[in-house]
Amino acid sequence: MSTQNRRGRRLIQLYVGLALYGASSALLVEAGLGLEPWNVLHQGLAELTGLSIGVVSIIVGAAVLLLWIPLRQRPGLGTVSNVFVVGIAMDATLAAVPEVHGLAIRTPLLLAGIVLNGMATGLYIAADFGPGPRDGLMTGLHRRTGRSIRLMRTAVEVAVVVTGFVLGGTIGIGTVLYAVSIGPLAQLFLRVFAVLPASEGSTVVASGQPRGAILRP
Repeated sequence: MSTQNRRGRRLIQLYVGLALYGASSALLVEAGLGLEPWNVLHQGLAELTGLSIGVVSIIVGAAVLLLWIPLRQRPGLGTVSNVFVVGIAMDATLAAVPEVHGLAIRTPLLLAGIVLNGMATGLYIAADFGPGPRDGLMTGLHRRTGRSIRLMRTAVEVAVVVTGFVLGGTIGIGTVLYAVSIGPLAQLFLRVFAVLPASEGSTVVASGQPRGAILRP
C-alpha cells in the first residue's frame, strides 16, 4: 500500500470510527440499561443543565483537553476530531432512533451498542492519529505521577461514574457488561483494522496494534 493510500485509509478509519463510537454510545443511551463511565457523567450533566448529551460530551472533551496543557500532552488530529465528532454523531443518532420499550428490544440494543463500540474503538485507534482527550488525560497523569495507567484510569473512571450517577446518569448491567467486554472487543478489532506501514507491502490486515493504545476515546 502506498504512503498516500495508507494515509487516506487512516483518515477514513479515524472519522468512521469516531462517528460509529458516537452512534454506539447513543444506542447504549436508548437501551437505558447502563452507560460506559464517561457517558454516565455526560448524561448526569445533561440532566443538570438541560443540554443534549452530545453537546455535554463536546464541552467535557474540550475541558479535558485543556488539562493536557499542564500535563504537557500534545494533541493529534484524532484528539481534536474526537472532541467534536463523537458528540455530534451521538446527538444525530439519538434524534434518528425512536424511543424503545421492553427488555426484548432494549437488551439487543445494548449488546449491539457494545459490539459496535468495540468495532469503532478498533477503527479509530488503528488509524493512529492520536489518543482521545480522556485517554490522553490518563496517560498524562501516568507520566506526571509515576503511577500505572491502570491505576490512573481506574481512579479517573470511578470518579466520573460516581459524579455522573449522583447527577442522574444511568448505571446498570450495561455498565458492567461494557467494562468486562470492551477490552477484548477492542483488541479483536484493532487486529482486524490495523494498517500496515507502506514498507510492509500490500497486505491489508496486520496482526499488531498501534503502540500505547489504551482502548478508549
